Amino acid sequence: MPARTWDPPGPLDLHRTLGVLQRGPGDPAFGVRDGELWRACRTPEGPGTLRIAARPAAGQIEAEAWGPGADWLLDRLPELLGESDDPARLTARHRIVHEARRRHPGVRLARTGLVLESLIPSILEQKVTSDEAYRAWRLLLQRHGEPAPGPWERMRVMPEPRGWALIPSWEWHRAGVDAKRSSAILRAVRAARRMEEAARMDLADATRRLMALPGIGPWTAAETLQRTLGAPDAITVGDLHLPKIIGYALTGRRGTTDEEMLELLAPYEGQRHRAARLILLSGRVPPRRAPRFPVGDIARL
Repeated sequence: MPARTWDPPGPLDLHRTLGVLQRGPGDPAFGVRDGELWRACRTPEGPGTLRIAARPAAGQIEAEAWGPGADWLLDRLPELLGESDDPARLTARHRIVHEARRRHPGVRLARTGLVLESLIPSILEQKVTSDEAYRAWRLLLQRHGEPAPGPWERMRVMPEPRGWALIPSWEWHRAGVDAKRSSAILRAVRAARRMEEAARMDLADATRRLMALPGIGPWTAAETLQRTLGAPDAITVGDLHLPKIIGYALTGRRGTTDEEMLELLAPYEGQRHRAARLILLSGRVPPRRAPRFPVGDIARL
């Protein structure tokens, strides 16, 4: 069980930095226990589990890992926690962005260096509610993943590419995943090597690589590369809620479109995803006027 310590170069909000990797409550591949973060994933060296704890008194991050992927995870701990991220490159052009950065100085952009780990759940989140996507991810990992190395028994590692390809059609249906999304995942895992190469590309090339596969559009590519590359400019377009939140926070107006959101964020070119994250952290959202969209369940059909 190898272990490491790391001295962050500046303020680090561990939970908000890594929280974007969690796919809903009960995510079998991510958890929080006794204030420590746990992450199970499939690395190029094999399955691994990482436990990360902040030790404020010492100003350090302490980590230990289990499994064949343990050394790979520990070697990349600083990158995961945003060592190469530079929040200072954003110049606040709105008071709400300035205030959010002042209140949350330790939020960095995590960089996992893994593509399928973020691409598959992002595909599951296409055109459905978050609750539906989280349920599908949870069921698929519980049924078809493998027990994660280490002492936390509930943790699961997602299947290897061949394992995803062998999931029968009725199991996708039971998890509430329609044929369009399951087909996109199967195409991705069949091209797993080329997909993972995107982790070593710049944002533009990585986006083109992902979008070369049918079923992966700008929304899915951005959601994936925000996590894989820690890309500060990977702004999500095509989202049901984000443009409305950004528009309301910056102008007080409702009904902002993607095009209008991009125009509002133009002063943050190169840092648009970071600006959007800070705006979301501000908590300024338009008041709800309609009931929450009902959760569907194709497994009942």
